[in-house]
Amino acid sequence: MITVLINKIFRILFCLLILGLYGCQDSNNKKISVEIQPFNDLPEAYLNSVHKALEEVVGPIIIRKPIQLPKTALNNTKKRYRADSILKYLKQINDKGTFLIGLTSSDISTTKNGIQDWGVMGLGYCPGSVCIASSFRLKNKNKAEQLFKVAIHELGHTQGLTHCNEKTCYMRDAEGKNPTDEEIAFCKNCKTYLLKLGWHID
Repeated sequence: MITVLINKIFRILFCLLILGLYGCQDSNNKKISVEIQPFNDLPEAYLNSVHKALEEVVGPIIIRKPIQLPKTALNNTKKRYRADSILKYLKQINDKGTFLIGLTSSDISTTKNGIQDWGVMGLGYCPGSVCIASSFRLKNKNKAEQLFKVAIHELGHTQGLTHCNEKTCYMRDAEGKNPTDEEIAFCKNCKTYLLKLGWHID
């Protein structure tokens, strides 16, 4: 009787050990699901460049079919698209559990520093599931590379990252300028944070 009881206890402990090991392995193999929603105005070369660069950081990414920017997002002058309105639209068409990043070449804006229509390079919920990046305010000489840096910055916001004090970090605050050429990679702290969430950063 005692032998049978010991065998049962041993089997239970063994099962718990296996489950524990499986759980640890699973937590180390986290990965995030990211999709790109290009808008019709974005040059295909920019899309392909950003897609390739993002995949090196977060793994495989699905590119959705290009769509039109929502007309409801146009500002009062009909010259800029409200980035916050685009985010609301992206959230409506997004799937649960997926991070969706919109890419456009149109001028986008938000309300900031007391200015109703402040032009921006990108915007993202922090934390959240959607973000938008625009090439409109970027330099022509390496616009695709800069667009990737804006995209990865906004995607970082969706993960809960705030602005970083490191000047070479992707998460630095633009402060109304375009500092992307000074950005090299995620700093150590931002990188550590993202690795825990399943990013594949070298």
